[in-house]
Amino acid sequence: MKGIVFTEFIEYVEDKHGFDVTQNMIDGSGLSNEGVFTSVGTYDASEFVSMVTKLSELTNNNISSILNDYGKYLFKIFSKLYPHFFPSNITIFDFISKIDSYIHVEVKKLYPDAELPKMTTLEKNENMMIMKYSSARKFSDFAHGLLLGAVDFFNENIEIQSELISNDGSEVKFTLIKKG
Repeated sequence: MKGIVFTEFIEYVEDKHGFDVTQNMIDGSGLSNEGVFTSVGTYDASEFVSMVTKLSELTNNNISSILNDYGKYLFKIFSKLYPHFFPSNITIFDFISKIDSYIHVEVKKLYPDAELPKMTTLEKNENMMIMKYSSARKFSDFAHGLLLGAVDFFNENIEIQSELISNDGSEVKFTLIKKG
């Protein structure tokens, strides 16, 4: 898993919960590198899961909510760090449709070892989009949060519904419906 997910998660936790909670999370997560991450490094996803799990214990927030909120936060960060991926003259549906065919292709050029989820558009019209998220990491709550961040970024009135395709969470169908 790319280091930016880790470094920004630590920033997110500190912004939201303060230094003490952040340090307790790092200290209590059993991390192999004691919480020292670089944004361009590659790390085992289990270390991210350990931090999220520890944060859940420390804050009494459920893991799903943490991943949702962090995904929303990280989308905003990505839009600032990589503005060329976020043109303002397209719709959220156009943007999501290009994740696999453009954004993930460019990410792979920069980081050939990146293990990216698959985002497949199943159906799309001007008022609705159905997409499938597939990932061995089973971070669909995180993906849902990223979608919520996209809704905010594109300033569209969208409802997001999710439905498990695989019971283990490795495949989820997201339905995005324009409102109003």
